[in-house]
Amino acid sequence: MARVYNFSAGPSMLPEPVLKTAQAELLDYHGSGQSVMEMSHRSKWFDEIIQNTEAAMRRVLNVPDNYKIGFFQGGATQQFAMVPLNFMTTGTADYLVTGNFSKKAAEEGAKFGTARIAASSKDRNFTYIPDVKAVEYDPNASYIHICQNNTIFGTRFVEVPQVEGIPLVADMSSMIFSEPVDVTKYGCIYFGVQKNVAPAGMAVAIIREDLLGHSAKGIAPEKIPTMMNYTTLLKSNSMYNTPPCWCIYMTGLVMDYLEKEVGGLTEMQKINEAKAKVLYDYLDSQDFYHNPVEHRYRSIMNVTFTSPTPELDKEFCAAAADAGFVNLKGHRLVGGMRASIYNAMPPKAIDELVVFMEQFRKEHAGQ
Repeated sequence: MARVYNFSAGPSMLPEPVLKTAQAELLDYHGSGQSVMEMSHRSKWFDEIIQNTEAAMRRVLNVPDNYKIGFFQGGATQQFAMVPLNFMTTGTADYLVTGNFSKKAAEEGAKFGTARIAASSKDRNFTYIPDVKAVEYDPNASYIHICQNNTIFGTRFVEVPQVEGIPLVADMSSMIFSEPVDVTKYGCIYFGVQKNVAPAGMAVAIIREDLLGHSAKGIAPEKIPTMMNYTTLLKSNSMYNTPPCWCIYMTGLVMDYLEKEVGGLTEMQKINEAKAKVLYDYLDSQDFYHNPVEHRYRSIMNVTFTSPTPELDKEFCAAAADAGFVNLKGHRLVGGMRASIYNAMPPKAIDELVVFMEQFRKEHAGQ
């Protein structure tokens, strides 16, 4: 069977050259006589893999030397708790709630102190991003937390909060490596890898060194559970226990792909913006499908849309799957459709999807 176009929000497509490299090395990684899935994480081969992966990530994302990079299990959802446990030193933090995952992050934060909702776009069903410059931030906040791209609702921050003396913490799970990022604007960036980086099973955190060694107010640093303590895990270079070895290896292959085949994140951004423009231009050119997001805040990674009725939405998704466009069903919170067009989605897939959408529109207009 031919490969399908997988529009899933995650786990998502990986670049074919990366998959082919992994396939070629599956039984024998670089003369080791074993797969990366089998080898000891203390072996010389894996030591080289993890060091090279981190070094490549630093180059691709231009991570300054005063930031640590950690590879962790538990996904971004575990980071929702690790962030307040390690960083909520004043007992309070500001959260901008712009979708489902920022809401969940705030709920986790509230277990360790005050997770103050400094701004929210719930009033218009998360179809826009609040003006970050107009928000009144708490001067006593330990940090400001955002989810920079909202996978479910299809929105993204075009500006990020910058408040002197208050570090910005950002969940970048669904947009990391899609465009250049000024890491110096953030105290902590974290992301699950299953959307734009690697197979499911790992989160990465990039943390400014001065934020380490602390803990939530009222919790002594030594009382933080070991596997939730950034300082302990980073001092061990992500090797305190057996790390997610296969995910780290695959992340390294994706970094190589971004560097050597794409030409870096500036080039990746051009490709992604062009893909998104094709789809949004089509959506704006007709009145059968509807995208609810305020134009300025439209996500480049996750494009949401509906047809005239829920029944037609269902029919659309079924017909699309038959045509090789799979996992277009929208999240249960919003319904409709969602095309997640991450880095690995080829431009021709968007062209072909638009052709399919137009054919479906012609066949069902007026129903």
